[in-house]
Amino acid sequence: MLSIGNVTVTSSLVLAPLAGISDLPFRLINRSFGCGLAFTEMISASSLVRKSKNTLKMLSATIDDRPLGVQILGNDSEIIKRALDLISEYAFDIIDFNAACPVSKVVSMGKGAGLLRDPVKLQNLLNAIVKNTCVPVTVKIRSGFDETSVNAVEIALRAQDAGVQGLFIHGRTKMQGYSGSVDYNIIREVKKSLKIPVIASGDALTPILVKKLFDETGCNGVAIARGAFGNPWIFHETTNYMKNKTLPPRPAVYEIARTMKKHLAMNIEFHGEKTGVMLFRKFFAWYARGIAAKRLKVRAFKAGIHDEMLQLIDELQTFERISPDNS
Repeated sequence: MLSIGNVTVTSSLVLAPLAGISDLPFRLINRSFGCGLAFTEMISASSLVRKSKNTLKMLSATIDDRPLGVQILGNDSEIIKRALDLISEYAFDIIDFNAACPVSKVVSMGKGAGLLRDPVKLQNLLNAIVKNTCVPVTVKIRSGFDETSVNAVEIALRAQDAGVQGLFIHGRTKMQGYSGSVDYNIIREVKKSLKIPVIASGDALTPILVKKLFDETGCNGVAIARGAFGNPWIFHETTNYMKNKTLPPRPAVYEIARTMKKHLAMNIEFHGEKTGVMLFRKFFAWYARGIAAKRLKVRAFKAGIHDEMLQLIDELQTFERISPDNS
């Protein structure tokens, strides 16, 4: 179990907020395989205040999509407060603040991982968020900005002092992005320094690697991001592995196809046919990893309507899996 403030979930596995990925259909698909706590896509506080149509759509949820956190991005306390006023009209269970996004466009504006270079400002922003919401607040950080400024412990302690009730930490620096090795030691140091729950992330791609994060860091939970791309099975597979120390067989191709069809239908219902099919293209490629169907993946990126994509999913079932394990 994992508890963040007054929010308790039966699983210590969390679906991480993923820009451009974590829409309602994606979250619901993963919940159907054992994901308990999930987050929206990263939402810009300034875009929310401007009431951007696309941003407001990111706040969409259903009764089955709970408990649910919303992740916000910003560096101006007044704009963030206004965004929180708008968010309060929705039934979110957690507010997460992003101080980890490594994208250059975000960092150059002093947002995301750019805030790791200014621990005092980050603490003040977190103070403002905690004081202006009635739900638990968490923060997502990285180990540091670069290898010369690994300051995660300082930032984590400041976050705790600000009233944050949970901390997510990616074990890489901003400059590493998603390459290089995950620093398990810094996550462990952060965990030892805090009284609040620590949720680790970084290379949580398989049940074995998720267990390694738990074992190496002593964390309270693990946030799964890229490991869930086209692989919602990772939640129940990891739960089984943590409990029984055995890896269940990977899903058969027909099971993958069945889940793809469900995901595609939900995408179209939520986004409309044109956008829903377009957004599903990348998911087709992710679901088809480990299946010898390269030409189908190429065709999927040209599919424009439901029937085209559905036909490709049907064709996929005639191919065989070439990487049967999940280690």
